[in-house]
Amino acid sequence: MNVSGVRAEKCPEDPGPSRRNRFPRSARLLKRSDFESVYKRGKRFFAANLTLFYFFREDRATARIGFTVGRVLGGAVARNRIKRRLREAVRLHRAELNNAVDIVVNPKKSARTIEFSELEQDILRGFQAVQKAAEKARDL
Repeated sequence: MNVSGVRAEKCPEDPGPSRRNRFPRSARLLKRSDFESVYKRGKRFFAANLTLFYFFREDRATARIGFTVGRVLGGAVARNRIKRRLREAVRLHRAELNNAVDIVVNPKKSARTIEFSELEQDILRGFQAVQKAAEKARDL
């Protein structure tokens, strides 16, 4: 229901995310111990508006991604908005990852005000760097 009390109909042009492009619970980092493991044992990729921490795992078949948005980025409303934008950017480019890797995305203050396309490009560059690191590790 919307503000006027009338049930809102779903727009036929916008079917929402397809099943293939969803960001399921199995693709997320959820436990504190998993986040700590990535921070302690993983590597970092620095972008203009975020930092990616990543750690390759042998016991996982798919990539898992988590987000940390600290209070320094604003109140709960601002932090939740940043997380929604990050989740959407990750959802759009998650298919780029085909390794067993855990990733933690940590946005910088600039992520509050940038255009979504810039945020999306930073995520894409980070995922490409992770893939390149995976290929390099396989070659060794």
